[in-house]
Amino acid sequence: MRIAVFGTKPYDRQFLDAANAEFHHDLTYLEPRLEATTAVLADGFPAVCVFVNDVVDAEVLTRLAFGGTRLVALRCAGFNNVDLVAAAKHGIAVVRVPAYSPHAVAEFTIGLLLALDRNIPRAWARVRENNFALDGLIGRNLHGRVAGVVGTGRIGALVARTLKLGFGCDVLASDPVVDPALVAIGVRYLAMAELLAAAEIVTLHCPLTPITRHLIDAAAIATAPPR
Repeated sequence: MRIAVFGTKPYDRQFLDAANAEFHHDLTYLEPRLEATTAVLADGFPAVCVFVNDVVDAEVLTRLAFGGTRLVALRCAGFNNVDLVAAAKHGIAVVRVPAYSPHAVAEFTIGLLLALDRNIPRAWARVRENNFALDGLIGRNLHGRVAGVVGTGRIGALVARTLKLGFGCDVLASDPVVDPALVAIGVRYLAMAELLAAAEIVTLHCPLTPITRHLIDAAAIATAPPR
């Protein structure tokens, strides 16, 4: 199958070429991202491969259908950038990555937290400039602190377990569905407002939906006590 791959980066080529060695699709790599002005580049391609930054709205899908595209393949798990109703109207199938490794995302979350809490980026930048002053670089222990995890699906649950069992944090959680396995290790579920009022650290692990959009806004931040 001829596939136009939009928004291509060097690492995309590396991994897609390796995966394609078994299937022998005809991949055409395009640097521009897919949007209304670039959809014409897909003319004659039965399939396009897109990422999170590509625009796959009704206008783009109409143009893709005109050019003969019948499949949109997302190389990501999220699909909020695709107008599914318009795709169905034009007979265009939409497929996506079923999931990312929850461990990879959870571990990266903990890494970002440690980097922020221990001022690692600032320290790294100073050392590059031969500045070894310790002013402003004093970090804090995670042990014993209150951490709030918003969204306890596969990724959020792993983050909560790591903070609770690995670092000894007092972990609070907020989610419409309570995870009994987390409750069993001492994670406490609270309403969102209660979590924000008590937690020193808050990490979000929820999809972007009309309900979660602007979940953290000025009112939510005002709920948290000053630190």
